[in-house]
Amino acid sequence: VQLVESGGGEAQPGGSLRLSCAASGYTYNTCSMGWFRQAPGKEREGVAAIRRYSGTTFYADSVKGRFTISQDNAKTTLYLQMNSLKPEDTAVYYCAASIPCLPNWNETRTYNYWGQGTQVTVS
Repeated sequence: VQLVESGGGEAQPGGSLRLSCAASGYTYNTCSMGWFRQAPGKEREGVAAIRRYSGTTFYADSVKGRFTISQDNAKTTLYLQMNSLKPEDTAVYYCAASIPCLPNWNETRTYNYWGQGTQVTVS
């Protein structure tokens, strides 16, 4: 499975950005996909995740009501719509895919595949 993120960039506080993650390869056995972020000097943290076949979503408390995770009908592209952005949202954002359906969606060890990351800067 290969994951390629796009859509990062700069935004003003209160603005919006939409991230995309294109998945290729054998994706049919992946249960969940998620977005993580890592700010300088901080650990990588889970932002949101989605169960690919049930559509169940999960969010970190810090982004609930502002961010929305979704996927296209073919389940090959993952999105993260980010609204009401704050300076503390500044980070490199990573897309990730997990083969097993594990409950700890926000832990990096759950995921088997990672994208290269895309920078989001809010200032």
